[in-house]
Amino acid sequence: MKARTVRKNSRAHAAVLATALALALGVTGCSSKAGTGSEGKEDEKGVKVGDGITDKTIPLGALTDLTGVYASLGKSITQSQQLWAKDVNAAGGICGRKVELVVRDHGYDPQKAVSAYTELEPKVAGFVQFIGSPFVAAVKQRVDGQDKGLVLPQAWSASLLGSPSIRTIGTTYDIETINAIDFLLTQKKITKGDRIGHVYFEGDYGENALQGSKYAAEKAGLTIVEQKIKPTDNDMSAQVAALKQAGVKAVVISAGPRQAASLVGVAAAGRFGVPIIGNNSAFAPQILATPAGPALMKNYYVASPSLPIGSPEPGPAKLAKDYLAAYPKDDLDNGVIAGYSAGTVYGEALTKACADKNLTREGIGKALLTMKSYENGFGITHDFSDPKAPTTRQSVIMQPDSKMPGGLRVVQEPTASKVAEEFTFGE
Repeated sequence: MKARTVRKNSRAHAAVLATALALALGVTGCSSKAGTGSEGKEDEKGVKVGDGITDKTIPLGALTDLTGVYASLGKSITQSQQLWAKDVNAAGGICGRKVELVVRDHGYDPQKAVSAYTELEPKVAGFVQFIGSPFVAAVKQRVDGQDKGLVLPQAWSASLLGSPSIRTIGTTYDIETINAIDFLLTQKKITKGDRIGHVYFEGDYGENALQGSKYAAEKAGLTIVEQKIKPTDNDMSAQVAALKQAGVKAVVISAGPRQAASLVGVAAAGRFGVPIIGNNSAFAPQILATPAGPALMKNYYVASPSLPIGSPEPGPAKLAKDYLAAYPKDDLDNGVIAGYSAGTVYGEALTKACADKNLTREGIGKALLTMKSYENGFGITHDFSDPKAPTTRQSVIMQPDSKMPGGLRVVQEPTASKVAEEFTFGE
């Protein structure tokens, strides 16, 4: 399979899904653009300001999941971004203004997600959070066409690449999966000729990850055994039985934490002790308290675009301390780093746009393009200069550990495999 073909298939699938969802919800037409009517006007310091921005505030939207399949991650992402906004405002704000986070819970429901975007878009400068690749894809045409507000999604599908306004932070799911399979190969947990299973959500996230596993398998002489599931499928017994019957030597899972816990737990109960590795969305520390906990710590691994919150490195360690001080009753997980990272990236773009005296949506987007070597203390340097490429090709590989804050420890430092480096993103 050629990488260019993989990319085209991803784009085609995303386009069909986005168009169908958008048409069903009736949101492909013109936005009301009520906003503040301030786009392009200058403030008293000669800074052009954009819609949503007032003399006192820079409102940013956060479209999150607090009640659906990613509720635990959505909560930590949102709270860490509220912490980021508090830190920014305590330091004097940005461009003489306070940052304000405007939160909406879509519960991982497509209608609620797109409706919330439609509601908030005229009122905010952009979105510092938007959970769900399919939902982001559904508004992509509007974002790139008429709205142009910078969106930093908590979604890593390659179908979002190429957008000047929707910028994923970190590796896309296909690249992350390539790095995950390379880890299994380099650790000699699988070898050429083996069959490996791939359990994945239907839709943008899982199918983009599947493209990565197929590409890696072709390069390494492996065979992929597919198991497609829905986000509402929580019992992986049938999938484990099918993969065991197929004789797979390892499993990749591109789903949520509940599915990962079920997969690992059912496999262990059936004495099917193969290594299992998940994408960054397939873990939450809460699953270590389930009956699957011991098996997760033995046979499960997670690929991620950042160091874990439990890392002793200065960036994660300080954030963990500050987060627990702000939210002492809540758990640490990697959503804390993901959320805070997006906040710091958005903040840097806003700061640069202010220095350029162009705090319009166009100015914020242009400012992000100047960030070619951005490192915010969480282990990986990001390049935002090319919208057609991921900001990095490196992944951290981690393993569950109940003794670590956030439940993960690093087993492989940030690395981009040779296959990931060679993977071509094309039109």
